[in-house]
Amino acid sequence: MELRSTSASHLDKFIEDHLLPDTQFRREVRRAIDIICSFLKERCFQGSSHSVRVSKVVKGGSSGKGTTLKGRSDADLVVFLVNLTSFQDQLRRRGEFITEIRRQLEAFQRERFDVTFHIQTSRWSNPRVLSFVLSSRQLKEEVEFDVLPAFDALGGWDYLWNKIYVRLILECSSLDAEGEFSTCFTELQRAFLKQRPTKLKSLIRLVKHWYQLCKEKLGKPLPPQYALELLTVYAWERGSAKFEFSTAQGFRTVLSLVINYQQLCIYWTTYYTFEDPIIGAYLNTQLKKPRPVILDPADPTGNVGGGSAEGWRRLAQEARAWLKLACFRKWDGSPVGSWDVPVRPSCRLPAQAPSPAL
Repeated sequence: MELRSTSASHLDKFIEDHLLPDTQFRREVRRAIDIICSFLKERCFQGSSHSVRVSKVVKGGSSGKGTTLKGRSDADLVVFLVNLTSFQDQLRRRGEFITEIRRQLEAFQRERFDVTFHIQTSRWSNPRVLSFVLSSRQLKEEVEFDVLPAFDALGGWDYLWNKIYVRLILECSSLDAEGEFSTCFTELQRAFLKQRPTKLKSLIRLVKHWYQLCKEKLGKPLPPQYALELLTVYAWERGSAKFEFSTAQGFRTVLSLVINYQQLCIYWTTYYTFEDPIIGAYLNTQLKKPRPVILDPADPTGNVGGGSAEGWRRLAQEARAWLKLACFRKWDGSPVGSWDVPVRPSCRLPAQAPSPAL
């Protein structure tokens, strides 16, 4: 059954049948991730010409946040390197580490006959990511990977995040590299979503599925999918905040926010606040930017809502068309209502969510 022909009362069943990955699927993806994590931590840099140490490998993306869609097996792996000692270091040296990871992957494949890597070639001289597909006789489906080298900004700082964010803001300003270092805060991005209620994650899956349908139809440009995930969290926080809620109402609310994209100004104070003068001044500057503004809750320099006005316009047009379909109609044909959610929260400040544990 297609989403567009699914009635509002059957959306939960649609998610369960078509979007939730089954146990076997999750197990296979986890096995593939374990193979690559072990390679990155134990093998990858052993033969390099200079000493390279991996402090940790963190699983990000949908797999790390617990919002993977059925049949879409992808994983982001952030490799935190002791050799990268600043944000500037990451920007300057990431390409050399990606080159080394690629070289070692090719050598690893020659040694193991049970795995195959299809590595994508980047057209950039200093790429930020190595993308490849892993296939194996033990896996029913291929798994897509993005591997990203990063500076371990959070390592050893415990919860002294103000100092980290001040450093981030100062370095980003001098390098003109806003949003470039979100990978350094993967653990916070993951924690922000991972501890959310199961039904909210199901709603996020539904919105992501809708986004993928729009992407197939419209092509580029579109806003980043992460912006839609954050929009879904915001809609739930402001409109329901309950473990049980109407999926159709939540879905309609998210699409209504998309339609009103020109007014959106959304942010959180879970990890950074206005209290520090440097961070506060920077946030006020961010919030004055053209709408939509959706700040990454883990990275104040990352406005994931900006940069694609045409993409938002096209997505909003599609959302208007969708609101006329069966998934937003009750059994008697009347429209499903939406939550009462402001598109522009007061400047001081959205309700703070409790800081999730890492």
